[in-house]
Amino acid sequence: MSKIGLVTKGIIKENPIFVLVLGMCPTLGTTTSAINGLGMGLATTFVLILSNMAISMIAGFIPNKVRIPSYIVVIASFVTILQLLMQAYLPSLYETLGLFIPLIVVNCIVLGRAEAFANKNSVGDSALDGLGIGLGFTASLTIIGLVREILGSLSVFGIKLAQGDGILAFVLAPGAFIVLGYLMVLFKMFVTKKN
Repeated sequence: MSKIGLVTKGIIKENPIFVLVLGMCPTLGTTTSAINGLGMGLATTFVLILSNMAISMIAGFIPNKVRIPSYIVVIASFVTILQLLMQAYLPSLYETLGLFIPLIVVNCIVLGRAEAFANKNSVGDSALDGLGIGLGFTASLTIIGLVREILGSLSVFGIKLAQGDGILAFVLAPGAFIVLGYLMVLFKMFVTKKN
């Protein structure tokens, strides 16, 4: 597969949210606004790229019996670095995302890419795979957050579009499910039409 193909497959063919339906906890929990979705997506992308690269480098040295726990330790190390960086430089976003940042350690997208791709491929290819999957995840979360923010609070990235409150259901959990369902259908229609 070409280098560009490694990146684009994570955005379209293997989109973690709309195609693989992975990472539903942060998808439903953090997308109350576009900025939250973007922040969570970029945080996960950071961990994906670095953990994929590290796991690709050490995969040959890890015995099969401790493969998954070893991957979790690597991922947890990068999540810890991410937490410290976010607390220092983006404290308000860190406070907003809260518990979802440490939960990146057990996010099935990150662990799944380590198991399905990084342990079998080169460091460069693993970095590109992490970038593609991360960009697909980030775009999906941002779009879901954007739709929920527009419908729920009549704003875009915190900028008010109109007076009023919007539809409360879209800011709450039911709105996440509704928006996710409709966007999955639209994504499927778009991808099917394109092929």
